[in-house]
Amino acid sequence: MQKLLVSWGHELVVISPQGARTVRAPSEKGLRLAIDPASHLRRQLGDFVPDAMHIATEGPLGVAARSLAMKRGWRYTTSFHTVFPEYLRMRMGIPAGWTWRYMRWFHKHSQRVLVPTHAMRTLLASHGLCNMQVWARGVDARAFAPDDGMALAGLPRPIHLSVGRLAREKNLDAFLSLDLPGSKVVVGSGPDEARLRRRHPDAVFLGMVPHDRLAPLYSAADVFVFPSLTDTFGLVMLEAMACGTPVAALPGEAPQAVVEEGVTGCLDADLARACHAALSLDRVTVRERTLGRTWETIALALLGALTPLRAAQAQALPQEAGAGIQCGLPEERCDGSRVVR
Repeated sequence: MQKLLVSWGHELVVISPQGARTVRAPSEKGLRLAIDPASHLRRQLGDFVPDAMHIATEGPLGVAARSLAMKRGWRYTTSFHTVFPEYLRMRMGIPAGWTWRYMRWFHKHSQRVLVPTHAMRTLLASHGLCNMQVWARGVDARAFAPDDGMALAGLPRPIHLSVGRLAREKNLDAFLSLDLPGSKVVVGSGPDEARLRRRHPDAVFLGMVPHDRLAPLYSAADVFVFPSLTDTFGLVMLEAMACGTPVAALPGEAPQAVVEEGVTGCLDADLARACHAALSLDRVTVRERTLGRTWETIALALLGALTPLRAAQAQALPQEAGAGIQCGLPEERCDGSRVVR
């Protein structure tokens, strides 16, 4: 992503908890939060004054970036990636109303709140957020492409694959409890991993796999299964589809925004029926229908959504054609902000 922006003539400064003193987030061992985010932000930013600032998450470092922008009179944009009010209610018993109040405060002065789907915009509007703009997600169609499909050789077919964080809100029991022919393969780690391994010993758990090694696994699967009802988008579905693998999912908001019913996947309240139906879809068509959602398209949409730092700036940010970009820190993995110039 950073190489892409540079190739377009932009300069990107990514500020994350890396290099800061951090503490593990409650209930999420893989998420680190900066202990002194304001000092870390000042050290990382120095005297650099960007043309635009985008705050990607609502954690401590995001709050520090918001505070700095408000103090200096900078305009900025924000993203809403994760429905934290529901996640915190499910995991820690925190009333959702408390977290929604915080979300309204955090995004209140954002020039644009970038959300992944129209359904998410409607949901956030019902909770009092405003100034929202849909910014969908794209996939690197060069990195995620069909291959020889041998990465999972030896497993009984059909192979049903799930990729993502292993947490209760991902609803993986709905997939792993199904009576399906062939194999069930799970890629990822998370707080619910030990329980899932104990409860579903018939499934193949591969643990965490580096992102750049996922494409062969997607290609080797016959169906990609997405049981979550809480995700705001689900980029893994696009990645699987780019490899030619059809999706089977419950009819939640994220799958409805990504999957073309009966063409790139099947949505059904009966997940087993969706898995069976997806097996009959044409993999070449699945791949072709995904190519319109590349990083090139999404990058231009992002650049168009960014707001000049000061209202007095006469010209918007330059936009140039080129490869693709995915901006926003990895969802649910780090807390941070971004500045672009």
